[in-house]
Amino acid sequence: MEPTTTTTSSFPSTPRWNIDRPFLTGRFHQEAKVTSRFTEAKGFSVDSFSAGPDKAIGCFDAAVQELIVIDDLLSAMVGIEGRYILIKRVRGKEDNVTFQVDPSMDLALQELAKKIFPLCESFMMINQFVESRSQFKNGLVNHAFAAALRALLLDYQAMVAQLEHQFQLGRLSMQGLWFYCQPMMGSMQALSTVIQKASTNNFAGSAVLNLLQSQAKAMAGDNAVRSLLEKMTQCASNAYLGILERWVYEGVIDDPYGEFFIAENKSLQKESLTLDYDAKFWRQRYSLKDGIPSFLANIAGKILTTGKYLNVMRECGHHVQVPVSENSKLMIFGSNHHYLECIKAAYDFASSELLNLIKEKYDLIGKLRSIKHYLLLDQGDFLVHFMDISRDELTKKIDEISVEKLQSLLDLALRTTAAAADPCNEDLTCCVERSSLLKRLGALKDLEASRTFSDGIDLEEPVSVTGLETFSLSYKVLEPNWHIMHSRLQTAKSIDEVVQHHDFFLDKCLRECLLLLPEVLKKVEKLKSLCLQYAAATQWLISSSIDIPKLDELSDGSVGNSKSPSRALKLTTRNPSVADSILKFEKEFNAELLSLGPILSSSSQAEPYLTHLAQWILGVGKDQ
Repeated sequence: MEPTTTTTSSFPSTPRWNIDRPFLTGRFHQEAKVTSRFTEAKGFSVDSFSAGPDKAIGCFDAAVQELIVIDDLLSAMVGIEGRYILIKRVRGKEDNVTFQVDPSMDLALQELAKKIFPLCESFMMINQFVESRSQFKNGLVNHAFAAALRALLLDYQAMVAQLEHQFQLGRLSMQGLWFYCQPMMGSMQALSTVIQKASTNNFAGSAVLNLLQSQAKAMAGDNAVRSLLEKMTQCASNAYLGILERWVYEGVIDDPYGEFFIAENKSLQKESLTLDYDAKFWRQRYSLKDGIPSFLANIAGKILTTGKYLNVMRECGHHVQVPVSENSKLMIFGSNHHYLECIKAAYDFASSELLNLIKEKYDLIGKLRSIKHYLLLDQGDFLVHFMDISRDELTKKIDEISVEKLQSLLDLALRTTAAAADPCNEDLTCCVERSSLLKRLGALKDLEASRTFSDGIDLEEPVSVTGLETFSLSYKVLEPNWHIMHSRLQTAKSIDEVVQHHDFFLDKCLRECLLLLPEVLKKVEKLKSLCLQYAAATQWLISSSIDIPKLDELSDGSVGNSKSPSRALKLTTRNPSVADSILKFEKEFNAELLSLGPILSSSSQAEPYLTHLAQWILGVGKDQ
């Protein structure tokens, strides 16, 4: 995952007076210029000379130099220039500072002073980070991290005050100062390393937590430093875990700075479910972002799902909240992984609540069984009756069809057939699509993906589309799939399992109905077109070959039989042109059927169920 940088979410701006008034921060100590009476008396500008004394330190004896250096070092430890120890900033890098001593200083004192300089530099870097990262724009994690660092600096400054008190009492030597500074050296330098990386990469949110954790692991050999970094990680993560707690316990994202690893797509509303065949609302309303904290990486999916469950129940008007106790708080984490147990408990609660809601209140199994009656033709007598009474309406062009009339005919068919016993039959409605079945199948993402590998196969729209073009009836390898899904739903333990089983059922039905193979669909469409042409031609031949019998011929049974449709068709087929037309239809149909066999054979490697169908078609071809 890529590290999360500073978010672009809306946040309050830092007041201008906080920048224009340097005495509100600690940097005014470092930026103040110390002027001497000598420069003021001579009329020279302040910037012409660096801040410093009128007399070199080398002019004093060693004992006096030690006192002066201790006094300057105590000031440098809190970021203030001394008389003979100066702060130099690197040009172009205002955050990088170095300390310089008067070259005339005693060499032994210089060496001891240089050993303490890294502690002084670390303090200045940490202090600057605290002031800059406390601004609104840097996010809650940086705010919490800066607050923890500020508390640490207070302890550090208290230590410096105690050292200064000892110095005033005449009990602090240069060696003693170095002795007392050593315990803080490792911790301050480790923190300055973290801060430098965070500042350079402008880290925020989970990136800061991951950086602190990685540095803590790298300090496994130094227990004191590792414990300090773990404490900093814990303090910085409190705000982040507060966001996480609201999500897994309430299903709400309270993330004003965009630091959380779950994104919310507010453009997707639950109303889109009626138009979205692929359920984007469930999959894309909430999704994982880059920059997941390392201590949550293995459970991120469960965290996402937990909040989604709670959010779905709230969208359905069923307000529920995970029971919270003192032991379920996510504000502390450590080596015992208690927070993982809390998240798992929240997931189990949300999952069971939503599953019970769907199964009990909304009768999931009953709804699916009802759909099975109509869409899988479990009780298909209603459809036969509906097709009979709505034939005239369905044969019209799309723009001429009355949907209201079709709905009334459908309601009539439901009330007068076995479907009347279904308590959910009122949920069944009908509509007229603006395109044919083949055209709508092109919208399926699986079909779109397969079309890229099908040598430009295009599913052409029929020239004349009527209401009948919206029906595609094939119910055979569906019934077994339904029973498999039904049995799996009985043992489902979460909504994700329900969705998974249902998606598997739909995908298997689509594939075994050949609806995801564009080449096969094109061949089937061609075969269907030939059948319709043959049926239309046969109907025309029959109607044109039957004469209206005379009244005296009605009493003659033989005459009546000679004029029957089957007899008339036999007589008509004696015409060579009619026979040629029939043979042409047969030849074209057989050619299309035989060409379908190799396509099924080549596709049977990926879809084994096509093997039997391909063998059957090739066997028919051999018989022909």
